[in-house]
Amino acid sequence: MTQTRPPVLWTPSEERKERANITAFARWVRENRGVDAPEGDYEALWRWSTTDLDGFWAAIWDYYGVRSDTPRGPVLAERAMPGAVWFPEARVNFARHLFDGRDDGAVAIRHASELRVLGEWTWGELRRRTAAIAAGLRRLGVGKGDRVVAYLPNIAETVAAFYACASIGAIWSSCSPDFGVRSVIDRFAQIEPKVLLAVDGYRYGGKDFDRTGVLEELRAQLPTLEHTVVLDYLGAGSPVEGALDWAELEQSGEGAELEFEPVPFDHPLWVLYSSGTTGLPKAIVQGHGGILLEQLKNLNLHLDAQEDDRVFWFTTTGWMMWNFLVSVLLTKASIVLYDGNPGHPDMGALWDLAERAGVTVFGTSASYLSTCMKQDVHPRQGRDLSALHAIGSTGSPLSPEGFDWCYREFGDGLWLFSTSGGTDVCSCLVGGVPTLPVYEGEIQGRSLGMAVASWDPDGKELIGQVGELVLTEPAPSMPLYFWGDESGGRLRDSYFSMYPGVWRHGDWIEITERGTAIIYGRSDSTINRGGIRMGTSEIYRAVLSLDEVVDALVVDVPQPDGGSRIELFTVLREGAELDEALTKAIARRIREDCSPRHVPDAVRAISEVPRTLSGKVLEVPVKRILMGEPAERVASRDSLANPAALDYFSGLAGKGD
Repeated sequence: MTQTRPPVLWTPSEERKERANITAFARWVRENRGVDAPEGDYEALWRWSTTDLDGFWAAIWDYYGVRSDTPRGPVLAERAMPGAVWFPEARVNFARHLFDGRDDGAVAIRHASELRVLGEWTWGELRRRTAAIAAGLRRLGVGKGDRVVAYLPNIAETVAAFYACASIGAIWSSCSPDFGVRSVIDRFAQIEPKVLLAVDGYRYGGKDFDRTGVLEELRAQLPTLEHTVVLDYLGAGSPVEGALDWAELEQSGEGAELEFEPVPFDHPLWVLYSSGTTGLPKAIVQGHGGILLEQLKNLNLHLDAQEDDRVFWFTTTGWMMWNFLVSVLLTKASIVLYDGNPGHPDMGALWDLAERAGVTVFGTSASYLSTCMKQDVHPRQGRDLSALHAIGSTGSPLSPEGFDWCYREFGDGLWLFSTSGGTDVCSCLVGGVPTLPVYEGEIQGRSLGMAVASWDPDGKELIGQVGELVLTEPAPSMPLYFWGDESGGRLRDSYFSMYPGVWRHGDWIEITERGTAIIYGRSDSTINRGGIRMGTSEIYRAVLSLDEVVDALVVDVPQPDGGSRIELFTVLREGAELDEALTKAIARRIREDCSPRHVPDAVRAISEVPRTLSGKVLEVPVKRILMGEPAERVASRDSLANPAALDYFSGLAGKGD
């Protein structure tokens, strides 16, 4: 719980507030919908957006000119959670809105990778390539409702292929090509795809990875596949027998007009997956209309994407932030893609890209910013980053020290917006508000249309205290269902088992009296000692403030006597040693910064912290391994960035130490 008001690191200028998209929208709803939200009163605007759901989402629809082949009809026909029914009479298409009224000569995508120099696609090029892929897929028999899966990197062709699927009404799903066979099968086999789009290989960290052998295994284990299309990206020189060349796919549809299949508002757009760290990943289905409305709102009003913006977010196609990034083209901004290792040849690689591509909004993970801080990276040293005016952070809580580092490096003209949401809604629940100040270590506000609250175990709302992050009202981008979960039981168990009729997200959150938010990590990995709940992010902040420690993982392991044991695992800076002095320093820092009850029972040095491919620490799987479960049962190794890092914990559990 926050005790004192943290310093303000950034205050938007009057000019910045005036040109913000949210300012224009707020005026429009006041003048056209009679909304009682005084100029600059974000809290009032948020309150209206979460109490008058029909009015707010109808305003988003009308303000951004969403097109429907039928009259729009009622907004929220059924308000229940789960089971909300949005715009049941509407017929829309995500891709149609995206391409509507575009200047063919304007740049839509800038892209680079370890295999390709920085290049550009105009809107004309994107339209032509999307139309060709869509026509090629139709010739392969792909129609509305068919599943097309992609084993593709974050490159322009992947973006065009997704838009092509959306235009047809086919259902998209993607994995990054660094996913292993088992991890891909665990995801794609659930949805029984008709077509697989893939690359022959990729380059990461300066090394080439031929994936043609993996493709053969995927085809053998996906019996519903009728066609495989392979893009010659790496130039591996090992053709996949029976596969169609990507160039042939596009040539077969060359010259076709881009057409858009009107689909119901709740027609599936894509299938995303939970992290896959515990058992079979949940196949989360989200709809054309829900994602369209949510991203029009989020990207325009919270990201504040403007016509001159070039928006970059470091992501792979296996993380929801890729879906977020490619949705940015719903706005007037262009996007910047990168495929490769962010730390190769050094931690300056992405900052170099930002300079070359003229990035204005630089999106990344909190762990990347923390690593830059720890490795003493100075982004503006030797680079012209004058175009960059905003940095976005997500994936895990950004520490106050991370906030301070950004402002030291970029000055007080920078808008730093930390966000938190998830795959479950493919958006932000709390995040940036371009007209509000930035407080050190805090997220600016609750997102419009998201009825976020902090609740205690009895369902009482908390202000200024840490509680469960809940949504008390439905939102359009919530899952339609989980694929294969016909009864809806798994979905209810995932979100509605603790508070019936209310979405429990699984994060600890504090809503301050200022309306800002602080995320304390996953609630299922929070450490409760003697009634004092401590988010693991707080412990990490304390431990990582020591120069000797560069990374850490903490778990609270139940013991046979009914108690528990806090185990802290640290990655040390080169040359540092976990001796008695450092162990005492760690304990002292946790005692002083967190609580005496959360001083670890054991501190150990490890070579690396196990993480998912999207950078999340495997706290719960490690906890389960230390409780005696086999590693293969608690974590899908193919979904991990460094699967060998689990071996240490398996060995430790085996020793019973």
